[in-house]
Amino acid sequence: MLAAFVSTPAPKDPLSVLEVADRPAPEAPDGWTTITVKAASLNHHDLFSLRGVGLPAERMPMILGCDAAGLDPDGNEVVVHAVIASPDWQGDETLDPKRSLLSEVHQGALAEQVVVPKRNVLPKPAELSFAEAACLPTAWLTAYRMLFVKSGLRPGQTVLVQGASGGVATALIVLGRTAGLRVWVTGRSEEKRAAALALGADQAFETGARLPARVDGVMETVGEATWSHSIKSLKPGGVLVTSGATTGFNPGAELNRVFFTQLSVIGSTMGTRGELESLVELCRVTGIRPQIDVELPLARAREGFERMLEGRTAGKIVFTV
Repeated sequence: MLAAFVSTPAPKDPLSVLEVADRPAPEAPDGWTTITVKAASLNHHDLFSLRGVGLPAERMPMILGCDAAGLDPDGNEVVVHAVIASPDWQGDETLDPKRSLLSEVHQGALAEQVVVPKRNVLPKPAELSFAEAACLPTAWLTAYRMLFVKSGLRPGQTVLVQGASGGVATALIVLGRTAGLRVWVTGRSEEKRAAALALGADQAFETGARLPARVDGVMETVGEATWSHSIKSLKPGGVLVTSGATTGFNPGAELNRVFFTQLSVIGSTMGTRGELESLVELCRVTGIRPQIDVELPLARAREGFERMLEGRTAGKIVFTV
């Protein structure tokens, strides 16, 4: 079957080890099922995997990709939850010390087929296309958990989203607007800021710009490049929720501001199957949909990876099968 995969890590030149070619079709063990993939979306996690971050060489070759929507063996339209918990784990899957994401231990979703635990399969509403549904399990679920589970923000408050154009950031804009929050964003280019405003952001600023007022909350996925600005942008008692660090993991801590102004810094990772179920229903009921930057056939996966590596994104990159 056709798949996008990596056989050896390349920390400094990730695209040099991206392969799009045939791989053996997967076999589902007991308790697992085979999903025929119709659409799969790209995440920064996939670039990290090409670099060998979280994916040592001994686990390769590894098919990339966390997110998929497709058909189960009975022909039902489904969405795949990407967090693979231990077989005997109960409760929040993201707290399982032995959890993994698809493409870390088990072969991933950028392929014609993927095998997953049966409990990781959810019904896909007819109202969502396969491409839209494939955007939800990582980026949109991450944003949903950050806003609705972790932040404690309420309608009418102001939230700053750092980095306006990525998959999580665009999801945060749409979800924040739907929740009645005042959404401010930062973006590196006028084009990215304009796209954020078109999605529903109230105001857009250059990266690192002084804001007209401090905010109640910051949603942080960029890391080192924006961390100091995020901390300085918060009101006393404000909350920063972080779920990623695409520019690096060594932020200036700004600890004096954290304790003097009594800020809350909260980590958030992915989301549970139940939260994904709630997110899918929210999209169905309200009509909100993921912002898709581009749809490409899986055979042209390299073009999508290049767009992400170069930062030429305005939403999710989706591969169709």
